[in-house]
Amino acid sequence: MEQHYKLFRIRELADNDEDFIKTLAMTFLEEIPEDLEDLKNAVKNKQYLSTYQVAHKMKPTIDLFELGVLKDLIEVQDWGKLEQTDKDISDKLNVVVTAVHNALSEMKTDFNL
Repeated sequence: MEQHYKLFRIRELADNDEDFIKTLAMTFLEEIPEDLEDLKNAVKNKQYLSTYQVAHKMKPTIDLFELGVLKDLIEVQDWGKLEQTDKDISDKLNVVVTAVHNALSEMKTDFNL
């Protein structure tokens, strides 16, 4: 449990209310996969504004669940924001994708979802 994500800040926020923690996990499992697909498509199609917007939207959740890839996500976000056409961001994106997939898989198991 909690190898690819951490619940410390969420437990603090939820005052250890397990139902609330599970609700936050369910929200993560519902929203993040769609956001991740949008992010991958935006980067693939060099849609800089969309890349920025989706990465920016994902940041608080990735930070709250402490996936350990916030800096990588910010680099992807900045690639979009600054339209860094001369930079290949795929390595950073892959780090984020892997971390999110690992967290999703582990969270499904941990919360029996």
